[in-house]
Amino acid sequence: MRLASSYGWLAALSMFLAVPVQAQSQRTVILPPPHVAEDVAYLASDALDGRLVGTPGADTAAEYIARRFARAGLQPPQAGWFQEFTVSKDLPQAQKASIGGATGRNVIGLLPGRDRKRRDEVIVVGAHYDHLGGGLFGALDPDSAGRPHNGADDNASGVATMLEVAQRLAQSRPDRTIVFVAFSGEEVGLLGSAWYVRNPVAAVARTTAMINFDMVGRLTNERLIVYGTETAKEFPALLDSLNRSAGFDLKARGDGYGPSDQSSFYAVKLPVLHFFTDLHEDYHRATDDVGKLNVPGMLRIAEFATALVRNLADRRRSLTFVEQPPHQQQAATPGQTRSAGYGAYLGTVPDMAGDVTGVKLSGVRGGSPAEKAGLQRDDIITKIGIADVTDLQGMTDALRDHKPGDEVDVVVLRGGQPVTLKVTLGTRGG
Repeated sequence: MRLASSYGWLAALSMFLAVPVQAQSQRTVILPPPHVAEDVAYLASDALDGRLVGTPGADTAAEYIARRFARAGLQPPQAGWFQEFTVSKDLPQAQKASIGGATGRNVIGLLPGRDRKRRDEVIVVGAHYDHLGGGLFGALDPDSAGRPHNGADDNASGVATMLEVAQRLAQSRPDRTIVFVAFSGEEVGLLGSAWYVRNPVAAVARTTAMINFDMVGRLTNERLIVYGTETAKEFPALLDSLNRSAGFDLKARGDGYGPSDQSSFYAVKLPVLHFFTDLHEDYHRATDDVGKLNVPGMLRIAEFATALVRNLADRRRSLTFVEQPPHQQQAATPGQTRSAGYGAYLGTVPDMAGDVTGVKLSGVRGGSPAEKAGLQRDDIITKIGIADVTDLQGMTDALRDHKPGDEVDVVVLRGGQPVTLKVTLGTRGG
């Protein structure tokens, strides 16, 4: 259902709440609390015009989230609810969307830990609230350009689920501090999460884990996908234990990298989990509207995630981080296609917020050719073989000119000085 105005979404919400709901697996559930449905309906309304980073619709969404954080019982950081960053004018996505130089805003709320010894350690719980605006970039239905792309599943669902987790945890604070972050700029390159990692409200060294919600609004046949399950030794057993009562058809994926905000945290060697209910035909299309969401399913995911975060926050010992090599058969996630063995593989993680000539790295994958050759976080790749690299497209083209097994010189700027590294290129998953 499309929501033509703020009055329209309120009327639709009233109709939605009046109808008993059952999950698609015929598992009996209760109706969700009104605020869960209210949150997704508001954030995915036409009035916010697709929440493109740096636009009035995104700013309105940010202000709404800040009010909801306060109502849930969270506190603002010392600098206030909003953490601002500038969208680089050189980003190809920003140029396509005409938002170069715009200001993005992360929204941050704190739930202080109750234990005097552990409250200085934090867990980050996040979800991005931006989407595609009018679909002038990133949309998979170009014929709908100019219409609001409301992103009900991507990612109003994740924000509403995060808000529900915050409200539940605030009723009985866990031992460690929880930092809730609604990220902006995810759709144009993980900008908000990359900025947060560089400017955290609590040092990365005191952060024990990051939990991310992105596209959790289409639970079908109990199938819940969780990425990053092998990024901490303790995750698999913990998730299995919690799922005994939750009853999901839980699909575990090990790799912590992927096209969502957990990647920014995994790149600085933190355990991460990304909750996801899979792609669908409305992904990045103007038809991703609130009427297609499984709101009771979101509530169940919130309940499961609340138990998970509380366990992580109350455990005596910190998690044991595990750096995972790339997985050849990992399933595709939003905005990503995989082709095992396509071209030569380097294994770097680009920093999409880097305003530089070349490709700045936010990390390298464990066991990859890049790691073996000594490439590091914050290196700026300027040349691969004989090809100059000025941007991500140039890097992609340079790798396409080589095949797995080729040994090439990769030139990087490290601390402002050029360094040449010999890299034996590989295949994805190898």
